[in-house]
Amino acid sequence: MRQRDFNLDTTTRDAVLQISARGRLILVHPMANRGTAFTLAEREELGLSGLLPSRVTTIEEQLRRIYAQYSRSPSPLAKFIQLTRLRDRNEVLFYRLLSEHIEEMLPIIYTPTIGEAIERFSHEYTGARGVFLSIDHPELMEKSLTDFEMDADDVDLIVVTDSEGILGIGDQGIGGIQIAIGKLGVYTAAAGIHPRRVIPVVLDVGTDNLGLLNSDLYLGERHARVRGERYDEFIDLFVTTVTRLFPNAMLHWEDFGAGNAHRILNRYSDSICTFNDDIQGTAAVVLAAVLAAVRLTGMPLPEHRVLVYGAGTAGVGVADLIREAMDRSGLPAQDAYARFWAFNSRGLIVEDSRGVRDFQVPYARRRADVEGWAVADPDRISLLEAVKLVQPTILIGTSAQHGAFTEDVVRAMAEHCERPIIMPLSNPTSRSEAQPADLLEWTDGRVLIATGSPFGTIRHGEVYHTIAQANNALIFPGLGLGVAVVQAERVTPEMIYAAADALAGLQNEYRPGASLLPAMSDLRLVAATVAKAVAETAQDQGLARRPMTNPINDIYQHMWKPEYPRLEILPAGAPD
Repeated sequence: MRQRDFNLDTTTRDAVLQISARGRLILVHPMANRGTAFTLAEREELGLSGLLPSRVTTIEEQLRRIYAQYSRSPSPLAKFIQLTRLRDRNEVLFYRLLSEHIEEMLPIIYTPTIGEAIERFSHEYTGARGVFLSIDHPELMEKSLTDFEMDADDVDLIVVTDSEGILGIGDQGIGGIQIAIGKLGVYTAAAGIHPRRVIPVVLDVGTDNLGLLNSDLYLGERHARVRGERYDEFIDLFVTTVTRLFPNAMLHWEDFGAGNAHRILNRYSDSICTFNDDIQGTAAVVLAAVLAAVRLTGMPLPEHRVLVYGAGTAGVGVADLIREAMDRSGLPAQDAYARFWAFNSRGLIVEDSRGVRDFQVPYARRRADVEGWAVADPDRISLLEAVKLVQPTILIGTSAQHGAFTEDVVRAMAEHCERPIIMPLSNPTSRSEAQPADLLEWTDGRVLIATGSPFGTIRHGEVYHTIAQANNALIFPGLGLGVAVVQAERVTPEMIYAAADALAGLQNEYRPGASLLPAMSDLRLVAATVAKAVAETAQDQGLARRPMTNPINDIYQHMWKPEYPRLEILPAGAPD
């Protein structure tokens, strides 16, 4: 953080904050302000005498007060707004509060509450710490990014969205900046990425949301979403500009529409350090749960039959990574593809099916594969029909179709599989393909489960089953930390696999009913473990621009801890 009146070295865990500002300017700077925690001597020297209540408090006392205020907030959105305002006035206190209550507050600062905050962005606007880039003013792109006041070596992460595929609510226009801010908040709380080493960005390319376009309060560009060549040129200008300005940063794509997400990732993944959480992050956390479950079944991964219900951006990303894991186990690529059956809204995807997207084509079954199947309509093969005929051992739901995994479907699967692996991953709960309690009931407790939404612990018979939540927060913070520690040149499939394998290795295999994945309360441990695996893999591949000398210490020293830094008070108006 380098500004005229404040200077903080964000590359080290124990940096000193230099301040030459005086008076109220300090109290409106989120990283410098510590409110009533300023000592009396500091107040006098910094020109804060009389600007704060008399009593000096500790950060622990501040935490108790703000947590009580948070707890009294009447709704999730009110809690979100309160946390946002806290971050804007005292960043250290915000992240300390978040890190100590991460499991409770993650659904507030991230999914599902952030969906409502995004929808209400223009109506509730009180400011946003991010960069807004308009397709109508590409000439302002470089100035907009440099006006954020970050130097080339000061940025580890850039999270960018064009807001077309926000969570389960679709096109949200300029409001998508909130998902970029929320994602970076998780990077900091879980992995210790310094909050002053990140940039949230929204690409305002218009919106097809008629509700937003017809709202007098909407703050984005008022026209339909731009597509085609002009859109691609804008994306290319953005990539070229940010990689030149911030050459060590990882570019994280978030909530792009299905028609662009795979295409953009494929275009740039071999040339820059880039990552798509909806594709690769979702896939990695699901693969981790699959690897943990497969160990419990005793059946080698290449022998499993995988049915993906909802082969969109996330579903195909999951299939790709599981297939690559099969390849690593020695199964030839073509044989690995043959272990998958993928569904879209029209049923089982077959090579001559209508509406098949380019990225789904590799998973389309040959027409010869389904000839002779006893089905009602060969052009629209249902989930139940496929389960009976394929006899899958792994059933993955990314369809957002509530209740799609019916009792008939689950019992048909369990009839031919001793330990069925079933993952209803759609969220929120209202979109989940099945309820864990039902899955346990319909399989006599034999099922191995991971879900997209949190479900906690469920008793079935004498066993308490802790339901794993396949939350991307178990993967992307550690991945970003590992990349930042070694300044990796690219994010490779090997690094994604290493992240998933490290996460799977944290599973407790010995207690009946144990979760397939760690609890969200262990995010700091998880992030550090994943980061080490990612950084070591990057180094092994020759992609580390800053090789590690002591991996454990290098990871630890890079994880910022939200504590008030020691102050060095410079003469008023002193230059950097």
